[in-house]
Amino acid sequence: MTAHYAIIGSGPSGMYAADALLEGVPGCHVDVFDRLPVPFGLIRYGVAPDHYKTKNTARQFARTLDLPTVRFFGNVEVGRDISLDELKTFYDGVVLAIGAYNDRPLGIPGEDLPGVYGACAFVGWYNGHPDYRDLAPLLDKDAVAVVGVGNVALDVCRVLAKTVAEMDESDIAAHALDAIQQAPLKRLHMFGRRGPIEAGFTPKELGELRELERAVAIIDPAQLPDQVDGEFEGREKGVKEKNLSIFKELAAHKAGIKPISLKIEFYAAPKEIFGKDRVEGIRMERTRVENGRAIATGETFDVACGAVVKAIGYFSKAPYGVPMNGGTIANVAGHVEDNLWVVGWSKRGPSGTIPTNGPESRDVMRKMIAEHDNGGKPGGEAADLLLRTRGVRVVDYPDYKKIVAAEVARATGGHPQEKFTRIDEMLAVLG
Repeated sequence: MTAHYAIIGSGPSGMYAADALLEGVPGCHVDVFDRLPVPFGLIRYGVAPDHYKTKNTARQFARTLDLPTVRFFGNVEVGRDISLDELKTFYDGVVLAIGAYNDRPLGIPGEDLPGVYGACAFVGWYNGHPDYRDLAPLLDKDAVAVVGVGNVALDVCRVLAKTVAEMDESDIAAHALDAIQQAPLKRLHMFGRRGPIEAGFTPKELGELRELERAVAIIDPAQLPDQVDGEFEGREKGVKEKNLSIFKELAAHKAGIKPISLKIEFYAAPKEIFGKDRVEGIRMERTRVENGRAIATGETFDVACGAVVKAIGYFSKAPYGVPMNGGTIANVAGHVEDNLWVVGWSKRGPSGTIPTNGPESRDVMRKMIAEHDNGGKPGGEAADLLLRTRGVRVVDYPDYKKIVAAEVARATGGHPQEKFTRIDEMLAVLG
């Protein structure tokens, strides 16, 4: 009998899981569900728009969705259009690959003021995600503060700092590009609770700060150690040594040589965001690092700014009834319950790069295949019939290709495509 599997989420972890199932169970059928009409999740909406070549990772996943034994169920939200219990009834195995698309709170006073944004929302806004199309961030002041010292924080600062010409080969959403270029930005602040050695940058992304046309990245040399000390696993020490070398280059920069200054400041934790009717500034507290932990010193300083972006991590929200363990779905080696499994950020938390998801997804799928009788359930035919009776407009993969073709056709300048930022615009392409 043919085995039928459902994967909820079409981002990297879900697509790696699909590939693993196709390899591990020859002849099986895999249906990939996504609440948006377009697939690839983090690749389309999370990767920085000026890192467009990174999005080419989607090409291998596109080949998977083109296979006759794989079907894309786009514009189908589990919990709204079809229940998780119904999918568990229809499929031999169901895989949650829903990511972690909810911003962690800072937990400080003033966090609810207008002008405070999570990185998930802010990145979604400039990447054209329909959920954040109307975010309209307050960029009408000359300074923005970004809390966090990882690659996402770098992305936010870099996109805010770049010129129109520098973004010409990106797929940044037009509404975001216009807003950023009209913003009177002069100062970008990036804050980290701990020191430069603990920062989560990768050297390639950090090194890009040296090449910005209108912004100069600066660091206080007093915050930099002479060398990287301590025990690290694998290549981690080499990465930190490369970062330290770049930090020292940036520390030689002088403020004022370009229109925008991008200051990276370590040993500073957010204490309060203040303002009357909107963000007017952020109060930071000096820290020191002991045994890898940031310890408050009681010394504070204020930075005036018109917006704050939180880039301190994400957490998952599971479908109704699925058990949670903090910010991830409760699981044992990927197994949640019955024939339900989980992979990716919703399993382990938001860590690693796109390829990091490959080995993990393959490992979980091997366990799922070994632990369940495969075959005998109706699969996509039952799901399709149910969705039709409920009047759900399912977007399949050929439909998605039409949407992308229209996005490419409406691009201007050197932009590879101009993404539709509203679901009704996508569906309108299909008639």
